[in-house]
Amino acid sequence: MDRTQTNTALTPRQSLAVGITLFSMFFGAGNLILPSPLALKAGTNCVPAMIGFLIAGIGLPVLGIVAVALAGTARELADRVHPIFSKVFVAAIYLSIGPCLAIPRTSSTAFEMLIPLIPEGVSVDTTRLVFSIAFFAVAFGLAMHPGALTKLLGRITGPALIVLLVMVVGSTLIAPAGTAQAPLPPYENVAPIQGFLAGYQTMDLLASLTFGIIIAENIRALGVTDSHGIMREVSRAGVVAGVLMALVYCGLAFVGVTFGSVMPDATNGAVILTAAATLHFGFAGTVIIAAIYLLACLNVCIGLISCCGTYFCENFTGSASNGVDENGRQANPTYRIWAAGFTIFSCFVSNFGLDAILTFSVPLLNALYPVSILLVLMGMAHRACDRFPLVCPWAIGVTTIVSVVTSIRDAFFKGAPLLLDSLPLADIGLGWILPATCAAVVGIVISMVKNGTAEKN
Repeated sequence: MDRTQTNTALTPRQSLAVGITLFSMFFGAGNLILPSPLALKAGTNCVPAMIGFLIAGIGLPVLGIVAVALAGTARELADRVHPIFSKVFVAAIYLSIGPCLAIPRTSSTAFEMLIPLIPEGVSVDTTRLVFSIAFFAVAFGLAMHPGALTKLLGRITGPALIVLLVMVVGSTLIAPAGTAQAPLPPYENVAPIQGFLAGYQTMDLLASLTFGIIIAENIRALGVTDSHGIMREVSRAGVVAGVLMALVYCGLAFVGVTFGSVMPDATNGAVILTAAATLHFGFAGTVIIAAIYLLACLNVCIGLISCCGTYFCENFTGSASNGVDENGRQANPTYRIWAAGFTIFSCFVSNFGLDAILTFSVPLLNALYPVSILLVLMGMAHRACDRFPLVCPWAIGVTTIVSVVTSIRDAFFKGAPLLLDSLPLADIGLGWILPATCAAVVGIVISMVKNGTAEKN
C-alpha cells in the first residue's frame, strides 16, 4: 500500500528525496569557504571548534525549518512578536541573504578562485571590477529569463562540485599537505563557542526561515497533510540534509587543518581549496575548481536575485511577480526594477573583496542571529509560549536591542565601551542570553498578572 495515501508518512525513498532537496537548497558556494579557515586557525583545537560550528551551521537551521513549518511562514512566526517587527525582521533577513552579504559573496568567491589564473602584471582590482560587471550582467539576464539554463546549471554544477570536493578531500586524506598547528586567536580559548559564532556566517539559520515553508509544501504535495506528520517528515529531511552537510563540512575542515603548517596566513577558504586542488592536481586542478565555482556561484546568485526581487516586489509594492511574457522574460516591471537595484548594489559591494565582505558580515550577523535563535526556539516551544503571550515580545524585543546596539558599536565604534560589555558571557559574544532570560521571566509574570485580572473581571 502506498503510505502517502494514508496522509501519515512518506516512504523511505520519498523522505530521502526531500532530505536531498533540502541539502541542495542549503548547499552553496558560500558554505564551502568557511570550514577550512576555521580548522586552519583552530589547529589542534579543530574538533571542539567544529562541534560548535556544526551546531550553529546545521543544528540551528534544521530547527529553523521545523519552526517555520509549524508556524506556516517566517512572517507568521515573527508575528508573535509584533506585525511591524515581523515585516522589518524578515526584510532584514532577505537583505542579508541577498544584496548585503550573500549575493556579493557569490561574485567575490568565484573571483578568488580565478586569481591564480590572472597573468602577472595584470591589476587584480581592475580585473575584479571587469569580472564583477560581467558576472552580474549574466546573472541579472538569467534571473529575468528563468528556465532551462538555470535548471541545467543546477543539475551539472552541484554534482560536479561534489565530485571535485571528494577528489580534493580524498587526495588530502591520502597525502596530507602538512600538519595541524597550535590554535591561533580566538580559538586558543573556548574553541566550541568560537566555532559556534563562526557558524553564523553560513547564514543557513536565516535561510532556513525562508526554506521551511517550501519543504513543508513539498511534503504536503507528496500526500502528508496532518501537522504532526509534516513536522516528522520535516525533521527527517533535516537529519538527511544535516548528515550530508556534516560530511562536507568535516571534509573541508580536514583540508584546512592540514594546511596549518603550509599556509598559516590564509584568510579564506577559497584560497585554501585552490591551493589544495593545485597541490594535488596541478594547473588542471586550479582551472577545474575555478570553473566549477564560477558556475556554482552564478547559479546561486541567479536564485538569490530572483528570491529577493520577488519578496520585495510582493511585500513592499503589493505587486505579484509571477508570470513571464511571450519571450520567456519576467513580465512584471516592478520585479525587474527591484532585481536590477539589488544587482547593481551587489556588484558595487563585491568589489571590496571577499575578505572585506566576510569582515563586514560579522556585526550584521551578530545582530540578526541571536534574535533568529530565540525566535526559532520559541517557535519550537510555541504551545508553552502561547500560554504567556508577552514572552515573545519581551524576550525578543530585549534581545534585538542588545544585539543591534552591540553590533553597531562593533561595526562603527570598535573598542568603545558599553555597559552591555559587563554582562555575563559578553566577552565571548553571548551577552544577550541573560537579558533574554530576564525579559522572558518578565513577560511570563506580566502575562500571568493580566490573565489573573481578566479572570477576576
